[in-house]
Amino acid sequence: MNSMQRASVLLGFVLCAAACGAGDVSVAENTPQILTEVPAEIDPSARYLFYLHGAIIERAGVRPTHPEFGVYEYQEILEVFASRGFVVISEARAAGTDPMKYAESVVGQVRALLAAEVPPGNIAVVGFSKGGGIAVVASSILVIDGVNFVFIGTCGPWLNDRPEIVPHGRMLSLHELSDDMVGSCETLFARSTGASVHEEITLDLGGGHGAFYRPRSEWIDPVVEWTN
Repeated sequence: MNSMQRASVLLGFVLCAAACGAGDVSVAENTPQILTEVPAEIDPSARYLFYLHGAIIERAGVRPTHPEFGVYEYQEILEVFASRGFVVISEARAAGTDPMKYAESVVGQVRALLAAEVPPGNIAVVGFSKGGGIAVVASSILVIDGVNFVFIGTCGPWLNDRPEIVPHGRMLSLHELSDDMVGSCETLFARSTGASVHEEITLDLGGGHGAFYRPRSEWIDPVVEWTN
């Protein structure tokens, strides 16, 4: 390679570094994966996170505003989880979705990942509010102790009438102290059997149920740590 050719190659490298950012990997490798269902080609080494949103999105769309809690930043939450290295699977559910039927759908997708040899520990089902209730039911149907479940602002009197729901898995509950709509999941966890493990974290962020409407590190970080 002569001096002119070397200069041309060097100039091309400098221009790429300036445009793309020195040290960046390819766009495909950097692009977060946010899907509405399990991919057709499953990578057994990837980490998968199902995010099940609150009921307000069923009624008011993907960026709803609650009169008390403000804007529910659903898409931002998905993007933050994707940026932490997860293949995120989430869809905006239709109005009036039946929690039991939807839980069966989630379980079917989790079983598809397991059948593709994804380790149980690489799978997380994270649900908030109504989505947390769906996650609770899914954990009861699946009965696999190694799959991660996170119940956010979930447990309440509705569980008193459902004694048949017995949760399984690596279960984390996040409860906001100022949230008067729900309470602790300890009564639910007392039903668990086998090798299931559980932990509950009570946060004091303020904002009631809306504390989980935005991707705040105070609750995102514990979810990521638990599912790792």
